[in-house]
This record gives sequence, structure tokens and C-alpha cells, in this order.
Amino acid sequence: MGRLDGKVAIVTGGARGQGAAEARLFAAEGAKVVISDVLAEQGRATAAEIGDNAVFQAHDVSSEEEWDAAVAVALDRFGRLDILVNNAAIQINAPLAEYSLEDYQAVVSVNQVGVFLGMRAAVRPMSEAGGGSIVNISSGAGIRATKYMIGYAASKYAVTGMTASGALELARYNIRVNSIHPGVIDTDMIQTNTPEMTAAMVKLTPLRRLGGVDEVANLALFLASDESSYMTGAHVPVDGGITA
Repeated sequence: MGRLDGKVAIVTGGARGQGAAEARLFAAEGAKVVISDVLAEQGRATAAEIGDNAVFQAHDVSSEEEWDAAVAVALDRFGRLDILVNNAAIQINAPLAEYSLEDYQAVVSVNQVGVFLGMRAAVRPMSEAGGGSIVNISSGAGIRATKYMIGYAASKYAVTGMTASGALELARYNIRVNSIHPGVIDTDMIQTNTPEMTAAMVKLTPLRRLGGVDEVANLALFLASDESSYMTGAHVPVDGGITA
């Protein structure tokens, strides 16, 4: 316990699933956490469950203004910002020939633009705090793509690239930037897959099972903590071996 004592984190998409698991674990390890999400009712419930170490902020990650508001909450409520987990994402699946421009732009707006805005918004407060850790949740689809997911794959490959670029640029401020690449994780997002698609992905996974949200959260905790103080620009899979 206490691996994040004294640190303040923003976890986007923190209302449920993987983001909520990260928020709970961070708070249990001593961090103050701003849970940001568009799902206000679930976000408030998750923050209330955690208690005084968490606060909910309604937050559309594709909005510059709402990023300013989320960072302001961290600074006003807890006095600093040390950790950012860019976890918020959406997934829309369809064959390429049927993938609408509207759906493609929606996915890119949340998954790619949202991460860009978050990284940019974190630079000043983390620099003022003496450094920090940005953990970008990419995907196995940001290393090896899957058919029917062109918008999702495009956005997650972009997160991989932004992580590397950000790591090189922000090292001078003692801000580390790493990405996590989950495989087939048992979250609400997986419900956007057909059962056949999920079964096929599990079959391709050497460990032959779905991953759990806590297995991703444990890696996020390591990358957020000082235990990974010499890691930046890393792209770390937690995928049961599917990208090996």
C-alpha cells in the first residue's frame, strides 16, 4: 500500500470498467483521483464508492474546454497533477466498405484527439509539480490490427505514435509517457464485438481467456508509480500473448 502516496491523478473514462478499476486501485495506493467521464451517474457513484480521495468531473475528452476544466478540478481540489491515465475510448465495428465517415471521425475524436488534448493539458501542471507520468491506454489493435475495426485501429496506432513522440519531447520536464496495449479484456466495450469476434480473438490468445480489468489496472499502477521511474516511451502489452 502507499505506492502513490501524495500523488494526484486524472483517470479518463473512469466511471466504469477498466477506468474505474484504475481509479479504485490508485486511490487504494494513496492517490487523490479525478474520475472523468461522460457517464455522470456512474462516475458519481464510483467516486462516492471510493470516498474522499476521489471526485467526479463530467468530461468529454474531445473538448479543449472540458480538458481545461478537468485539470482545474485536480489543481483546485487537490493542489497538483502528477498522473494522467488516458483511458477513455469508444469502439465502432463495421466492414471497411460500410464504415461511415461519421463513425470514423467519432472514434478518432475520442480515442486519438482526446489523448492529444490530455497530453497537452498535462504538460504545464506536471512541469510545475516537478514531473509526472502519462499512461496512454492504446490497444493490441495499436500494434497489430484486426479487421472490421479500421477506425479503432487507426486511433490506437495513433496513440502508440503520440506516446513515443511525447516521451521524447517531455523527458526534459521529467514527464514520462508510456502506453499500455490491452488485448481482449472483459469490459463493457467488448459488448460491441459480436460473440463470434470475441471467441475468435480469445482463440488467438495463447492464454486462451479474456483478461481482467484488474490485470490492466495493475500495469497502469506500475507505470504511474515511481517504480517505473526509468521507463518512458515504452509500449507494454497486457494481452495474454496475442501480439507475441
